[in-house]
Amino acid sequence: MENKSKKSKLTMKFILGFVILGLAIITVSCITGYNEFKADIEKQYNDQAYQIAHSAAGLIDEATAKEYGKIAKDYSNGNFDQKQIDEIIASDKYQKIRAQFLNLRENMGANDIYLVYCNLDVLNDYKGTKDGWNPFTYVFDCYAEEEYSYVLGNQSPINPDFIEPTTQIVKTGKRVNNYFESQSDYGYNTTALITVPMGDDENLALGVEIPMTTIQSSLSAYLKKTLAFTFLIVVLGIAIFVAYLLKKVISPINTVAHETANFVENENQMSDKLENIKTGDEIENLSKSVLKMEHDLNDYIDNLTKVTAEKERIGAELDVATNIQASMLPCIFPAFPEIEEVDVYATMNPAKEVGGDFYDFFMVDDTHVAIVAADVSGKGVPAALFMVIGKTLIKDHTTPGVDLGDVFTEVNDLLCQSNSEGLFITAFEGVLDLVTGEFRYVNAGHETPFISKAGEKFNPYPIKAGFVLAGMEGIKYKSNSIMLEPGDRVFEYTDGVTEATNKDNHLFGMERLENSLEKHASKSIHELLPAVKSDIDEFVAEAPQFDDITMICLEYKSRMQEF
Repeated sequence: MENKSKKSKLTMKFILGFVILGLAIITVSCITGYNEFKADIEKQYNDQAYQIAHSAAGLIDEATAKEYGKIAKDYSNGNFDQKQIDEIIASDKYQKIRAQFLNLRENMGANDIYLVYCNLDVLNDYKGTKDGWNPFTYVFDCYAEEEYSYVLGNQSPINPDFIEPTTQIVKTGKRVNNYFESQSDYGYNTTALITVPMGDDENLALGVEIPMTTIQSSLSAYLKKTLAFTFLIVVLGIAIFVAYLLKKVISPINTVAHETANFVENENQMSDKLENIKTGDEIENLSKSVLKMEHDLNDYIDNLTKVTAEKERIGAELDVATNIQASMLPCIFPAFPEIEEVDVYATMNPAKEVGGDFYDFFMVDDTHVAIVAADVSGKGVPAALFMVIGKTLIKDHTTPGVDLGDVFTEVNDLLCQSNSEGLFITAFEGVLDLVTGEFRYVNAGHETPFISKAGEKFNPYPIKAGFVLAGMEGIKYKSNSIMLEPGDRVFEYTDGVTEATNKDNHLFGMERLENSLEKHASKSIHELLPAVKSDIDEFVAEAPQFDDITMICLEYKSRMQEF
């Protein structure tokens, strides 16, 4: 039932589309045919009017045309009085010529035959109103309704739309394409206009107006026949094409849709119906693609099941690795509860399950405490494993009486020997003498530490950074020192702090870090690091964390008495 419904909807969409296309074809065909047929009929009638016009022109010789044309011209210019005009109209000669025009009009079924003098200056001086604008002065007029017929000397305006073609005809004596169509009491009319020479480079205009009596009925009949024929062809074409679509397009598409739904509903069980679609076109290609997709999907699901199981195993192992890494870093605070002269606090937030950053703090001997902050290049398990090696080597080689420069020199050579992955470590180590306050340090390409003198804000302490660890064998590192007083603090960190990035790709940076340390300087070191991390989180907001964030802070609280 569902398939029939889908089929019906698809069929109706095709039918609707073809109906719209059919209506467009019918409309375009009828409009185009109507206009062409109408133009052809109009031309036939206009040709007939011109034939009559030429016949009428043969009824008046050039001398007579010149005589009466000059009279009409002079009268229009005020050089002929009405009494003279009346005498000419009453003359046998004038009445004889007019009678010939009347006889021709009646025999040919025309509405009007007229001869006028056209004043071109007046004709082309139209100012938008017909009041006082009379470019035509009549010589003869044989209008079908006698009471409305003009006589010699009468003047009249014309349709302003006909100014340009009338000017061309009078000037050149040649026919134009304008049919001078008009509507009157006699229906739909067309006018032919020719010139009758009157000498002195001037012409009379002879016009014949005839009714296009059959044009409306002919056009109506043509339109009906065209509509009926086009409608029949379009309906027949739609019916044939829809039947073809049902068999060759819609039915195969429904089969593809049905088999795809069955594949989903029956837990990826495949059938052979898709293989039986043989349309030889894109639909067959579609069915083959769907069939291949089903095969690939089944294979993918099998592989995904295996991969998921493997990922779950790896995930469980990473959880163990995370716990192991966390347990390797000292995380019990206070760091040295039995030693009240110093306090150390540290935090690390890895970007992945396991990180490449590490920190460390330990007692070198009874009067010296060491802090370490380091960052391994890279992320994930390889960096974490290299971190374990680096942390172990640094702690093992930091012994009483050994210069920190020598410690990093030896650790660097050992790391270079087992660095097949090409990793390196930036590291900072400092050892505080609790008795004297001397803080000796060594820096292998690590970040600039901040130092807060008692009661003052944190300031970056510029130190020269040596080359990174594991970057090159044979590097000699040098240590330096600074004297700390009770109440002084040393803050060190990894680049994950200053390079924390928000959604606009702006870095947290040294300036924000310095401001954060200044803002929270009055807090204890156990409160200071979480407060700085909170400022970083607020800056980063919803942007993902790309690097490990590690911080360590040492506070020299008081001098230790010598043993």
